[in-house]
Amino acid sequence: MTYLLIKTFHMLFVIAWMATVFYLPRILVNLAETANEPAVQARLQLMGRRLYKFGHSMFGLAFLFGLILWQGWRVFPATLPNVTGAMHWIDAKLTLVALLLVYFIWAGRLLKGLATGHALPSSRALRWINELPVLLLLGVIYLVLAKPF
Repeated sequence: MTYLLIKTFHMLFVIAWMATVFYLPRILVNLAETANEPAVQARLQLMGRRLYKFGHSMFGLAFLFGLILWQGWRVFPATLPNVTGAMHWIDAKLTLVALLLVYFIWAGRLLKGLATGHALPSSRALRWINELPVLLLLGVIYLVLAKPF
């Protein structure tokens, strides 16, 4: 029961974080397309800052619960199973998650750069880049479900 509860919270916070990973670049696209509208820009930047902060909180909680799922059996061997054993799918999954985190931080830095006068890439480039987390998430989901190695 404890394992399922921890896994449920991990999944909840992963979903919330992924929502921010998907939506923050969308805000950047809107910022790039409304460069001549200061009121809209100010509102989008405020939304982006709040979303970025929320995303960091969600990632932190997802990380905490994921760490408990991954290594908790060392501390609570009677309660939590060793879910990865000698399998290496977890290494690939964590690599993809690290890439998603780098992507999220990069999007946040673009947002922060606007406040200091840095320009955004074109909205077309941002739209293409916005597709990257979908592919990374697809890999994460496959690895978690299939555990291929």
